Amino acid sequence: MIKLQVIGNLGKDAVLNNVNGKNVINFTVAHTERFKDAQGNQKDRTTWVDCAYWTDRTGISPYLKKGTQVYVEGTPDVRTYTTQDGRSGASLTMRVLSVQLLGSRSNEGAASPGAPAYNQPAPPSASDITEPIDDLPF
Repeated sequence: MIKLQVIGNLGKDAVLNNVNGKNVINFTVAHTERFKDAQGNQKDRTTWVDCAYWTDRTGISPYLKKGTQVYVEGTPDVRTYTTQDGRSGASLTMRVLSVQLLGSRSNEGAASPGAPAYNQPAPPSASDITEPIDDLPF
């Protein structure tokens, strides 16, 4: 099993498509890694991931806007192609299994108000426990 996890920002607004009667949300995620080269200069390397989220849960698509920070998880695929001028190229694609909204550039680190997190069950709070912990049945 190969699994890909990406945290990054959306490069443009997501597009909701219908292919052969099935819903797919297409979007791109950019992850920028900062490092120092051999001379000690700060460098940035950005990796773009083309994402396809095949789901009936399309309610997240309006929240997938350019600049929004997301966590996506899925299975990777590398697609190769030849450009019009004859050069070879490759792109990283992902079949998304889950997506979680993390925030946007305008409010870094804060979750988008009213934005749902998909495939993330809420942990029970202390108020959800109705029986005292001391009264164990065994």
